[in-house]
Amino acid sequence: MAVTIVVAVDGPAGSGKSSVSRAAARELGFDYLDTGAAYRALAWRCLEEGIDTHGPADVIESLPSFEYSIGIDPDAYFVRVGSEDVTTDIREPRISATVSAVASIPEVRAHLTALFRSIIQSSPKPGVVVEGRDITTVVAPDAEVRILLTASEEVRMSRRSAELSGVSAEATARELSSRDAKDAKVVDFMNAAEGVVTVDSTDLDFDSTVAAVVSLVRERTQA
Repeated sequence: MAVTIVVAVDGPAGSGKSSVSRAAARELGFDYLDTGAAYRALAWRCLEEGIDTHGPADVIESLPSFEYSIGIDPDAYFVRVGSEDVTTDIREPRISATVSAVASIPEVRAHLTALFRSIIQSSPKPGVVVEGRDITTVVAPDAEVRILLTASEEVRMSRRSAELSGVSAEATARELSSRDAKDAKVVDFMNAAEGVVTVDSTDLDFDSTVAAVVSLVRERTQA
């Protein structure tokens, strides 16, 4: 079955893009694509193989041999580089500290954008919820539903702190601010482009945020 519905979800770090998108996909009977995992997997591969992430030439040269796969069933998520499962490894602090440098390379973004579109088209389900940084404007600008999922900085810091045991609130704030500042040089993920609906979850709990996204998708697509 060809994909008939694409739901594109953008948003800043700590906005709940991944967890909300995955839960919404499950409720809708859609697949779920976490695009940020690909950038993290590429950063992991660069660190593991000693590829210089500060000089773009080496990273660009490595792209054709980057063997990447991801599970898009929301109940069967995995990330692999070659035959190695890196689902947990790509969430390590060293990857978070490196990924923005890799993701800022235009050739990397173009290569992975083509990969994301191929993965979307491979889905056997009626639709795919795709989340990341520039999904509504670059990866899937023609998506049937385009959403900017956001929340206040205070709430985003609180949520991220709850996810990271043993990490102080101050460290979380620095990590969020650093990621947003670096990524903002490449993509605008804080402002909704024309035709993009903003879902502000500052005053919503998780279930209410998922319900808001699902309701919007159903309203726009009759899914």
